[in-house]
Amino acid sequence: MDTRLLRTFAAVARTGNLTAAAEHLHLVQSTVTAQVQALEKELGLRLFDRLPRGVVLTGPGGEVLAQAEAVLEAESRLRAVAASAGGAGGRVTGRVVLSAGETLVSARLPGVIAALRRSHPGVEVDLRTMGTAAAVAALRTGELDLALLLEDEAAFRDIECTPLAGEPLVLVCSPDHPVARGGTDSPAGWAELAREDYFLHEQGCSYSDRFIERLLTAAEGAQPRITRFGSLEAARSCVTAGLGLSLLARANVADALAAGRLTQVPGTHFPDVTVQLARHRRRWLSPATAALTAELPRHFPH
Repeated sequence: MDTRLLRTFAAVARTGNLTAAAEHLHLVQSTVTAQVQALEKELGLRLFDRLPRGVVLTGPGGEVLAQAEAVLEAESRLRAVAASAGGAGGRVTGRVVLSAGETLVSARLPGVIAALRRSHPGVEVDLRTMGTAAAVAALRTGELDLALLLEDEAAFRDIECTPLAGEPLVLVCSPDHPVARGGTDSPAGWAELAREDYFLHEQGCSYSDRFIERLLTAAEGAQPRITRFGSLEAARSCVTAGLGLSLLARANVADALAAGRLTQVPGTHFPDVTVQLARHRRRWLSPATAALTAELPRHFPH
């Protein structure tokens, strides 16, 4: 049996949608449909009920899913053993698929990958940018081995989340912005700050969402004008140009702060956002994945 059919079937089962599964697997939807139909024909079972809003596992489909995941797990172990056995001197080799949000992809993970290449040159890291919801779905379908989530609380039945570090946050503006001119002696209060312009990371960024909900829109008389970008660089550039304020990870603006292009808004302080290391509870931790897991904490503040 072609395990690609099982992998596609598992992706459709976990996402409940052919289009979403195709995106996760980097396939066109017609290929996903054809592979599911091929598996159904080979097994002689209808695995899904097709509904207007997606697909739902049939009873036999649920039983097949459990066995398919076991086969895919066994395949993963077999490939890891074969890769390690073929490595020179028994060194760790293999591919690890890791995801994180743009905050960590730009600030932390280049250093992680560079260090891992020096210590384990046989380990290849496939890095993908995903938010929490997409990463959890991809862990469930087996598209990812590990994910870094910026979430203070992360509880999922089948996903194990381990707090890795705290990522410091800072509210920044241009040194010439009016809220910076008062300095620490007369900082602007939240009633005033809630009337400013903000350039924040896209919806789904946990710390930006909480900032808007708990502070900006909760303040009495709040009338903030909020623009959200899919790119941290776009938000940072708008703030550097003096157009407004932004809440960002300190690591993403450390150079700009040091050079005086940005400054911390006086009188503001935010708790660190937790970096969670997430993996599927039932999946085997390959030697390559274990090597990356051991390297990650060395590149975060303690």
